[in-house]
Amino acid sequence: MAAGRVTIVDVAREAGISVSSVSVALRGEPGVSDATRSLVLAAADRLGYQPDRRARGLRERRSRVVGVTFGLHQTFHAALVESLYDAAAGQDLDLVLSATTPGRDVAAAVDSLRHERCDAVILVSPDVDAATLADLGSRQSTVLVGSDLTAPGVDTVRADDDAGMALLVGHLLERGHRTISFVDGGDAAMGATRCEGYRRAMRAHGLEREIDVLPGDPSEDSGVRAATTLLARHTPPSAVLAHNDLIATGLLLTLRSAGVAVPEGLAVAGYDDTRLGALSSIDVTTVSQEPARLAEEALRLALSRAEGRSAGEASVVVPPRLVIRSTT
Repeated sequence: MAAGRVTIVDVAREAGISVSSVSVALRGEPGVSDATRSLVLAAADRLGYQPDRRARGLRERRSRVVGVTFGLHQTFHAALVESLYDAAAGQDLDLVLSATTPGRDVAAAVDSLRHERCDAVILVSPDVDAATLADLGSRQSTVLVGSDLTAPGVDTVRADDDAGMALLVGHLLERGHRTISFVDGGDAAMGATRCEGYRRAMRAHGLEREIDVLPGDPSEDSGVRAATTLLARHTPPSAVLAHNDLIATGLLLTLRSAGVAVPEGLAVAGYDDTRLGALSSIDVTTVSQEPARLAEEALRLALSRAEGRSAGEASVVVPPRLVIRSTT
């Protein structure tokens, strides 16, 4: 046959049966015998047939496509997108990605997804305010992941970062640390929640006087600056927590360059359990947000809202998991 996309008509011709029977067989619906279904699947396999999801979507008034916005330079976002692909593979869904950058905000990213006729959009830890989120939710079935922001008509899925900080502080206390500093994530998603979680955990253990928050942002450079500040102190802390693994990496590398032994001289912990933090050369203690679970819940809510089965706004909070490595 001529080069080009293989259609259902080609499969019917190859199998020697009607197009309608092929359609029923490929959809896995009753109406054809097992022998006919096997014949159709074998013909489709020989021809390399791939179903046209867009055409199917026009018939069913659903595209089976979910849009995803994510930060191009955020390592946790990459892990979550990978988990979303794994979760979508078992549900006959396609994902369409649209990145945000310093010059391309989440509104622009969502606008580009509208051309793809997405059933729903998943926003991964976007830099967005409540008003913008509400506007996005009013125009498109929307699920927010990795943020504690809320808005009418928007479902949310996030890890319990307050509990995550309690796990980290408790772990360091078990290791004998009492002077524990924290490097803030600034305006990053969950930044305020993680900082307050650190404060709350310290207060819960009677360490109000030891609370020490260093300003920062969710970048490796922020960790470098924080390490430089701590090294200049006459009495530095015995441990430091970071808003994320990127900051912790900057801290760790700067401390090592200055000849500080980790964890003997200063223990370091991050957050998010990224691939960067898991590298043998970094090996930082951290907290996992359980991205596989976040992805499964986000897709479930996205499909529920797209199919009109949502009543009000759903909120799912996933328990975090402490990951202990060599830096503590």
